Amino acid sequence: MTVNVVGIGGSLRTDSQSERALRIALEGAALAGAKTTMVSGADLVLPFYDPADEERPGIATRLVEELRAADGVVLVSPGYHGTISGLVKNALDYIEDLREDPRPYLDGRAVGCVATARGWQAAVTTLTSLRSIVHALRGWPTPLGAAVNSAQVSFGPDGECSDEKVAASLRTIGLQVVEFATSRV
Repeated sequence: MTVNVVGIGGSLRTDSQSERALRIALEGAALAGAKTTMVSGADLVLPFYDPADEERPGIATRLVEELRAADGVVLVSPGYHGTISGLVKNALDYIEDLREDPRPYLDGRAVGCVATARGWQAAVTTLTSLRSIVHALRGWPTPLGAAVNSAQVSFGPDGECSDEKVAASLRTIGLQVVEFATSRV
């Protein structure tokens, strides 16, 4: 059985540092045999989540369906003022549409968490926020998470990371999502 891993993150800036980090984490999942799907950038420009609104635009429906089919998830957020971006938070709010599913929210799914920010304080507090949200959504944060200080580490347009230890950590997060999902199947 092929494991399905959905990666959510990035910013409105195409090919942002957080989107590049997400690609590396999903690369780790793919190397472990997973089918990966990335929801980033323009795919995250969603109307504010409204639980009473039953008419979801196609882009929101796609996000919810990708998450419904996911065996594992990778979340990457830029650190804005010490926490996750509004763009990522709004996307995560759409997980509420899974509340009535046989597997509600992110129940029983491994979720890799990565935060990127220009400074350690914002990177670490953003990572902590992501992990707390995953717990609230009944997911299992992977043992390894990553706080990436973009003042010290950069990602090139070719996907290369300036620090191979950081790149290895990101790939390990993707691998851990697949390993956990495989052990649950």
